[in-house]
Amino acid sequence: MSFMAPMLRLYNTLSGAKEAFAPIDPAQVRMYACGPTVYDAAHIGNARPIIVFDLLFRLLRHLYGPAHVTYARNVTDVDDKINARAAERGISIRELTDGTLAQFHRDIRDLGVLGPEDVNDPGAPPRFIEPRATDHIAEMRTMIDALVAGGHAYVAEGHVLFDVPAMPEYGRLSKRPLDEMEAGARVEVAPYKRSPLDFVLWKPSKPGEPSWPSPAGIAEPGRPGWHIECSAMSAKHLGKTFDIHAGGIDLIFPHHENEVAQSRCCFGTPVMANVWLHNGFLQVEGEKMSKSLGNFITIRDVLNDWPGEVVRLTMLKTHYRQPIDWTLRGLEESSRVLDRWYNAAGDEPAAETAPGTVVEALCDDLNTPAAINALHALTDDGSTLRAGANLFGLLARTRSAREQDQVAASGVDVPAVEALIAERKAARAAKDWAASDRARDALAAMGVSVKDNKDGTSTWTVAG
Repeated sequence: MSFMAPMLRLYNTLSGAKEAFAPIDPAQVRMYACGPTVYDAAHIGNARPIIVFDLLFRLLRHLYGPAHVTYARNVTDVDDKINARAAERGISIRELTDGTLAQFHRDIRDLGVLGPEDVNDPGAPPRFIEPRATDHIAEMRTMIDALVAGGHAYVAEGHVLFDVPAMPEYGRLSKRPLDEMEAGARVEVAPYKRSPLDFVLWKPSKPGEPSWPSPAGIAEPGRPGWHIECSAMSAKHLGKTFDIHAGGIDLIFPHHENEVAQSRCCFGTPVMANVWLHNGFLQVEGEKMSKSLGNFITIRDVLNDWPGEVVRLTMLKTHYRQPIDWTLRGLEESSRVLDRWYNAAGDEPAAETAPGTVVEALCDDLNTPAAINALHALTDDGSTLRAGANLFGLLARTRSAREQDQVAASGVDVPAVEALIAERKAARAAKDWAASDRARDALAAMGVSVKDNKDGTSTWTVAG
């Protein structure tokens, strides 16, 4: 297969610059993204990396071929918050994590996010992997044993801790010099830590918490720390060094920095991933989202009021590295844009390939604003517009199917609407404008908009 594709350039947090993307093996492009911690319903900020890196996955599949891209997005299902929430609800940890993960899957599917069921073929190696932390405890223990044996970690009071000062390049990803972090450490340090920067790889389990046999010769059972899971899962499914690691900007330090330290010291590699991508923060109506401010919005909260496509487009209108302000005005604008695109695309099938203008914009570090402008320029070519929008995960339905869905979702009385339209048509033919206006007003009250066509027919849609 030929891999002559438009040059993809991505901003690499590791280098601090936009670089030409050169996969380790073009026949096997490998990408990892940090997924959800399944203790509660995902909020709208959690949706941003899921949507952004879903778009990157789609673009990589377009450039290199679906059989040549592997994507792993993990699930954290062992965590202090999970333990606390399960105890609060009086249910088992597995019941909590299974239920929360199922809700997460429903939410992101409604946002047009691809899942393993969409891309994996029976009998073929999986191209989309969703590893759960609790299914990879053995791999974590093996890594921890290797780190202790190599002098990069130590055992203290039932804990295994990573020895940060033993890795001089710690802080390279987050641009935090090790000596400055050591000098600036002000937090209360656990007495068993050699350095305030050392972080937990394994710790004792408290009564009622999940536990597994401990590594490093520790007699009592315990459970892993947070950071080790991503190192273990990425290594198992993508290799000791892979192409792209992605996540939210809040994960650069300490999570991703600690992943790098663990993986490099365990495997003796110069890097963990060649390219590190991070999306910017999300705020709501100009303020940081928080429960105390009353603007904490779950994905499902938004989906109860807006179609998933509207939410997805709203998320992609802002470049992924920039902060995004989540506003009602932005959702309304996206809804109008999708109306125009659906009307332009009609019921035409998508062209065989996405338009070059859209692909080229996305190849410039996922420049979604430029790609959306390119889509606006295609409204006179419905087939090509649909192909470009499909790459975005949009316009998946025909206009007719979308209108039918809108009618079904609205609960509108279809026979009553059609009767009123017939009344309005008869009144207009008889030049009974008062009766025509009454029918129009009744339709408007039902949320129905009527369009009179040049051929004398009328079509109608439901608002939203």
